[in-house]
Amino acid sequence: MSLNLPAALDRGEPLTAPAWRETLGLLLASTGEGVYGVDLDGRCVFINPAGARLIGYEPAELIGCNMHDLTHHARADGSPYPEAECPIFNAFRRGVPCRIDSEVFWRRDGTAMAVEYSSHPIIDGGQVRGAVVTFVDITERRRAADALHRAKDELEQRVRERTAELETALRQLRELAARAEMVREEERTRIAREVHDELGSLLVAMKMDVNWLDKRLSEQAARTPQEADDMRSRMRCKCQNMSRLIETAVDNVGRIITDLRPSILDHQGLWAALEWQAQEFAASAELALDWCMTVDEGLALPEPMAMAVFRIFQEMLSNVGRHARAAHLRIDIGRQGDELQMTVEDDGVGAPPQAFEAADAYGIMGMRERARHFGGMLDIASTPGEGTRMRLRVQLPVPSPEGSVA
Repeated sequence: MSLNLPAALDRGEPLTAPAWRETLGLLLASTGEGVYGVDLDGRCVFINPAGARLIGYEPAELIGCNMHDLTHHARADGSPYPEAECPIFNAFRRGVPCRIDSEVFWRRDGTAMAVEYSSHPIIDGGQVRGAVVTFVDITERRRAADALHRAKDELEQRVRERTAELETALRQLRELAARAEMVREEERTRIAREVHDELGSLLVAMKMDVNWLDKRLSEQAARTPQEADDMRSRMRCKCQNMSRLIETAVDNVGRIITDLRPSILDHQGLWAALEWQAQEFAASAELALDWCMTVDEGLALPEPMAMAVFRIFQEMLSNVGRHARAAHLRIDIGRQGDELQMTVEDDGVGAPPQAFEAADAYGIMGMRERARHFGGMLDIASTPGEGTRMRLRVQLPVPSPEGSVA
């Protein structure tokens, strides 16, 4: 916007007082900020159109009015704002300029307007004559600042919540790792005890039989033919006993190996291993089994995924055996689109949902961690007195062009 400055200014001549007033009036009219002046009694002596418009008046209506009583009479919360505490008046009463951005001016319609204002004393001949006040509506800026502050608070709250979740997850992971190590150590102890108690005793018995045979064979030459024939019969009996001991040892070794890793999993695949495990469990737990598997036997999973699915299935059955006190067990294994779904449902005592989220529910945590490792999920639905349903969902691998799974 161009200003029509007095011709004297264009000519480089000094401006007279009326010319200066004309220039200042043009400047006040051109600015978007509110500007007004007050005398020592706080009465308005001038105000620009922008300032009058911001508070809902015409400039002529404000001349001679007490500006504090009109537009600065109350704080933002509506409480009275004494004139003695007003920074605008203090600017000329104490000769101290101020700049404030935390207060409001009140409009003609009774609504508050957040403002940033400054007040400077007018000094003439060494005496304070009043003050000049400039102000600007910062409602939108305040809203943006408040929104930013709220967003910051929300972000900080989310960070705190996420940090707490991560700390909880880390603690659970440590507890799960400690639990897994304890289970491994217990399994090592059990296997060592079985090897010592069963295989060890069998081997000691066979060693004693071998020593007996060695001693009797060394004495065979000194025996009469009849005695030698009787001893040979006794040695054959001893050999037969050793054969039975060896068969028992072989059975024990096979059982221990099966506990560690069922051979059926390697020889006949995952689907046969799952059915075998279900039948074995139902027979040992004396449960009625409703078995349904609709997976194409030609579908092969990668060995790590197959082992994870098998171990999760074993843990599902173990939970039924330890806690359910059920009479009937339903197992449903099938393919739904690109997912493998495996459901184990019992008619046992059930449990409240929080029981499956407890910090010491290591079996549940272990199953979920195995499932997450392959991008799967474990869903558990249970109601006290109505049984439990555990369902594993895992994404099937995409077949490669050669027909294998990637």
